[in-house]
Amino acid sequence: MQLYHHPYSLDSQKVRLALEEREIDYISYHVNPLKGKNMDSPFFRMNPSAKLPLLKNGGTIIYDTLDMIQYIHRINVSSFDSQAAVLDDKALEWMRKIQGWNPKVFTLSHVPEKYRLFVSTFIRRVVMARMAESPDLASMYRSRLQSAYDTEEILKDPDVVKQSEDQLVRLLDDAEQQLTEAPYLAGQEYSVVDSMFIPVLARIELLNLEDKYINCRPKIAGYWKHVKCRPSYVVVIGKYFSGWRKYKTLLSTGIMVWIRHILKRY
Repeated sequence: MQLYHHPYSLDSQKVRLALEEREIDYISYHVNPLKGKNMDSPFFRMNPSAKLPLLKNGGTIIYDTLDMIQYIHRINVSSFDSQAAVLDDKALEWMRKIQGWNPKVFTLSHVPEKYRLFVSTFIRRVVMARMAESPDLASMYRSRLQSAYDTEEILKDPDVVKQSEDQLVRLLDDAEQQLTEAPYLAGQEYSVVDSMFIPVLARIELLNLEDKYINCRPKIAGYWKHVKCRPSYVVVIGKYFSGWRKYKTLLSTGIMVWIRHILKRY
């Protein structure tokens, strides 16, 4: 099994947490979207959406995060009898609810504009460079280029940004209520539902917004403190974003992008 992913990708974190919790062996390939590596033609040919993660198991290639999580649950569910009934209607409803919130607008709206525009400009130039290198993929690269422009326009609309924030608040409020009834989102045991929810909290913490969204909800705050002790969290998220590590992770990429921009090596 091969997983193309990156620590920056919230959906990648969801899938990796599910794999690590199940102790499923996989070959890890880092594809850094801030460096435009997801636009390199070998990956782009596999996944023209350029989105992360991508799961490949033999001849099976899965692009959709929710499909990946359910696939991971199925491949060895017989070995985990206590989790065999996790994906009931309630669990699936939670998974769809979590996946229904798109973190992109929320995340970018909290990044200083000068940094966001710098990276956006760099990515667009990467796309144009790859388009020149692989003219047979030109139409698909143009679609990605237009998507980058569309994102910048969307971020100018305060109503869209507000809608993203409101959707997150509703998700967190629902989770707070659920955690008054059980220690985990799907019941008494950790499940793939939690693997999908934890990265949402990690993104909030990465943006230094814990007081606004997490600490004011006591059940989520306690849950968050607890799940951060799990080995899967340490491997998938803590290794890159706990404490000073988040500055190291972001700074190393920022320096590399800046050097490539100065040298015009797209």
